[in-house]
Amino acid sequence: MRRATAASVVAGSPAHRDRNVLRWLVAYTASVVGDSGFFLALGWAANQHGGPARVGLVMAIAAIPRAVLMLGGGVVADLFGPRRVVIGSDAVRCLVVLAAAAALALSSPGLWLLIAVALVFSVVDALFMPAVGALPPLLAAPGELVRVQGMRALSVRLGQTAGPPLAGVALALGGPAAAFTVAGGLFALSLVLLLAVRIPGAGSIAAATEAPAGGRGRAAAWRELTDGLRYIRRRPLIRRLVLASALIELGAGGPLNVGMVVLADARGWGASGAGWLAGAFSVGAGASALLLTVTGRLPRAGAVLITALAAGSAGLAGLGATTVLPIAVAVAACAGLLFGLNGSLSYALVQTATEPAYQGRVASVLSLTAFGLGPIAFPLFGATVAATGPGPAYTIFAGISALGAAVGLTSPTIRRAELPR
Repeated sequence: MRRATAASVVAGSPAHRDRNVLRWLVAYTASVVGDSGFFLALGWAANQHGGPARVGLVMAIAAIPRAVLMLGGGVVADLFGPRRVVIGSDAVRCLVVLAAAAALALSSPGLWLLIAVALVFSVVDALFMPAVGALPPLLAAPGELVRVQGMRALSVRLGQTAGPPLAGVALALGGPAAAFTVAGGLFALSLVLLLAVRIPGAGSIAAATEAPAGGRGRAAAWRELTDGLRYIRRRPLIRRLVLASALIELGAGGPLNVGMVVLADARGWGASGAGWLAGAFSVGAGASALLLTVTGRLPRAGAVLITALAAGSAGLAGLGATTVLPIAVAVAACAGLLFGLNGSLSYALVQTATEPAYQGRVASVLSLTAFGLGPIAFPLFGATVAATGPGPAYTIFAGISALGAAVGLTSPTIRRAELPR
């Protein structure tokens, strides 16, 4: 049957002037701020109930189910529609966090409460993340996807910057109960705004995703999942970009997170040096998001993507070899700019090439590469540093990252890829 394309169901107004897109963006920003604040409050409360070991247990429970169930979340998004799933998951997160805040304020529950909240939140996050990732191509025209991804990246940076300090103030004033209340209030704000968001051409999308007799609504979840994975495998552009993203996350995730602390300590730059490196990277990533938001489109997107991947990987190796802090800070800022371009361009290219019926499952695979590979990359990088030292470890992981650039360079489909005007 004929499938509707994103271009046929989405209005073509500029994303930064579209009130519908802006409502979604503010809702998403509120959700990211609440998410960042919630995890800080969760860790703080766990530490009060038993120290670092309990913190590790609770945070693992908050992360592992999300990674395991992420692909299933994409199936749910495609079956029920991303908007419904985002609204439902935000409502559950709001209720769970506010209920935990009330329990903490009115009594002294044990660690079991934090474990239960972390588990429920993690499962619901596995539904929320693929669904929210599948919304942009349904809200904006294909030619506006880069701008929307840039705006989304800006909101993530804002949320991750504002969330922890806001939670810290709440913790100082009223403890975990106050911090959970603030996070729950932000989820409530997100929910209200999401209820006002409309999907242009929603009827056409529903018709496009409706399966023939014996179809999608009655099919087993496993069949839907494998159908989505086959869809990715059959499309060279999507398959290659997913593989490149996975290699980048494995190669750059460790050095750009735990690695900055390790590098600053080994070079004698201290905690302030680690802060300068992390801050410079965030500024660079924010600059890339702002650039894409302002320009709205980059010509020869595939070639730009490959260049950013290659240069970012080289910068990663250079960061590990640098012994002068100001130079390292400059390199970290450049790495943030280049890897930031990679993330937004990859998402835009993939979503432009994906049919509406598969947006949720494809978004779940992208989310899994972005958030599910960290638990593998971080300890692997740490073990490599212990065996070789930070400089060689950065070089090794930069090589893994460079394989992502090689995937793009050896693919004519990616080299020639363009975004719609």
